[in-house]
Amino acid sequence: MLTPNQPLTEIAIAQAIQELTKCDEDLAYIIETHGYPPNWEREKGFIGLVRIILGQQVSVAAANSIYNRLQSLIIPLSPENFLKFDDAQLQAVGLSRQKILYIRNLANAITNRELNLDELERTDEAILRQELIKIKGIGEWTIDIYLMMSLQRPDAFPKGDLGVIIAYQKLKNLPTRTTPKELEIIAEKWRPFRAIATRILWHYYLNQGVGNKS
Repeated sequence: MLTPNQPLTEIAIAQAIQELTKCDEDLAYIIETHGYPPNWEREKGFIGLVRIILGQQVSVAAANSIYNRLQSLIIPLSPENFLKFDDAQLQAVGLSRQKILYIRNLANAITNRELNLDELERTDEAILRQELIKIKGIGEWTIDIYLMMSLQRPDAFPKGDLGVIIAYQKLKNLPTRTTPKELEIIAEKWRPFRAIATRILWHYYLNQGVGNKS
């Protein structure tokens, strides 16, 4: 059995999917219809958090495009190097003023040694959340995605993720979307593999629910 801090492997994901499909017929339906989901990943540390911040409230394609331009501008993309560039240079590659501020906050916290992402990687989730939430621009969704995609924690669950919420609504043919709080309660039955359940729902969402159960 995976521990909460143990990163996922392909074998562990396959085992988790077997467990989830036994206890949830809806997730089993998605697997039967669309196959196994990809194991979406992000880098650890500063770059991973930058990519997740860029993905806040925009499409994956738009976030990736901005990230690629940012990476071409700042070589290598590190906290120290990011702080060398002014707002005009960063806006030229597509960063909004708000996201420039957020990433500056993160870069300053790292360079000032207020935040050590290598150490946090080895800590419990509660401590990681406590430290990251101090950085303006890093909220619960960003932390959830970092835990899930960068650190590959098996039970991380982004309850406020729009893709997950829409996927669940379509899967259940609900007239309205569930709230993040309601979804968090629903997801209790997916423990300790909520991160894998999330990947299955994303897979369904990206396939636009082809082959609707009804």
